[in-house]
Amino acid sequence: MARRPLARVLRDGSAQIARSRELARSAADSATDVLHPLITITRGLHRLAGAGRRRWTDTPGDRRGGLLFLAASVVLVVALLPYGPLLAVITLMAAAAWYGRDRAPATPAGPDESQVQRLTSLYEALVPYFSVPEDPAPLYAHGGDWEKAFDAFEFDGDGRISRLLVRYPAYFTDGEPAARARIEHLLHAKSGRGREYRFDWDEEGNELTVAVLPPLPTDITAQPFVTAPGEIVLGFTDPTGVQRTLPVRHGDGHRDEPPVVWRTGYRSTEPHLLVVGAPGSGTSTLLRSIALQALRHGDVLIVEGTGTGEFACLAGRAGVLAVACGPAGARTAFQWAADETERRLVAANQARQAGHPPPEDVTRPLYVLADRPSALGRLAADGEGESDPLSLLQVPLRHGRAAGVTVVVADQYDSYDGTITVPDDVLPCTRARVVLGPVADRLAGVLGAAPSTAPAPRMPPGRGHARLGDGPVLRLQVPATPDPYDDATSDAHRQAVLALLPPRAAAPDGEGAADVEGPPTQEVRTARADRVPIETAAVEG
Repeated sequence: MARRPLARVLRDGSAQIARSRELARSAADSATDVLHPLITITRGLHRLAGAGRRRWTDTPGDRRGGLLFLAASVVLVVALLPYGPLLAVITLMAAAAWYGRDRAPATPAGPDESQVQRLTSLYEALVPYFSVPEDPAPLYAHGGDWEKAFDAFEFDGDGRISRLLVRYPAYFTDGEPAARARIEHLLHAKSGRGREYRFDWDEEGNELTVAVLPPLPTDITAQPFVTAPGEIVLGFTDPTGVQRTLPVRHGDGHRDEPPVVWRTGYRSTEPHLLVVGAPGSGTSTLLRSIALQALRHGDVLIVEGTGTGEFACLAGRAGVLAVACGPAGARTAFQWAADETERRLVAANQARQAGHPPPEDVTRPLYVLADRPSALGRLAADGEGESDPLSLLQVPLRHGRAAGVTVVVADQYDSYDGTITVPDDVLPCTRARVVLGPVADRLAGVLGAAPSTAPAPRMPPGRGHARLGDGPVLRLQVPATPDPYDDATSDAHRQAVLALLPPRAAAPDGEGAADVEGPPTQEVRTARADRVPIETAAVEG
């Protein structure tokens, strides 16, 4: 059967509908322009009526009679005057037109004088970087037009630039990190210091977008986060950096915040973590937060290199195998971790060969947390002439993923030369990394990539950047997890940390531990560090 052609109405209907819509839109615009005075007067009459109604409602009952008499007297006087009603109507229409006008403030057509001065100054500062003498029609030139270079701009309430779209010539070497760093440093200085900026380079379109980032929340305290087993919340970042939010407790309410979640376990591609920071940047705070989250589903072994009792609140708790201090305790703990990793691998292999699932003591996660291990290496080399205890972690670092052993190493920059004191054999195994503190010049060396943001020169404790594997560099704010035994800790933070601590574990000799909350002494912590790993290895071996 031959196909019949569509009717002309169906074939040309879309064009007719489009023309009809244009005609209707034009008619509506014309009617709005013609009836605009009437609309304004009607809006004004409505507002006057509302004001009169509110005045009548607010007037007490004993005074309403006098108000009615005054209104009647005004009406009588108007009625008796020559042309009184006409003048009253004209006055009423004028008042309605005045009250019915559009009161929205008129938006300025362009930047004011101070804003133009800022943009001009920024344009002149970019001329030496975005111009060459051979360019016949330079986009940037001294005394040139900044409107051609800045396509879009926004200012905050203080008159400083909050967002800027910069066009640059195609011959600029935007693929070189050094050239980008110079431009970012200049824009950071000219746009206003003390803030963090994000720089988005569009190499294809030769455009650079500069945006001011809002500060990350610093009021999130330690709390039980809603995560799956094996997930550790390192901190919180920008909403555009991750595709997930977590409910966090804030005072009496809750709100959603985007977290930086580090996944550990057998299927993790970043099974170990390296934390580097400046003194006082919050590396020990991050380790305490990780320990409290890890104790929900696994065991924790802590090695404290400073010996200042930062992790005394965890000593003797259920799931905490030991809190080791000193070179001898650290060496014993790391040696036990290596032996435990080998034992788990052998037990899992034997179970698979026999066709049985791995035993529970093999599948239970084990977290080895080392805080400032470089200090222990110096003490061992100076006092006893022995090797660095951190070298014993090679087995857990290389085979810990298959054995369910996770290693977290936190250290600081050397205060003399600014280098990392972590051994070279630790760096390749720790693909998840965190850098805390104002160390912008060393971020790329630790994280393996430069961040797209310019950090502020002053940062609160726990602020830094994180990178998981080959992912992007994210801003990070660690949840407040201070030492509850520190006198400088506020009562709210102390109670938040104490609420997450597991109960006291029974002593190895069978006697119950003391119920008094207080920091154990240095001798008690060292004894536990030397005793618990040895006894555990002897029992399980």
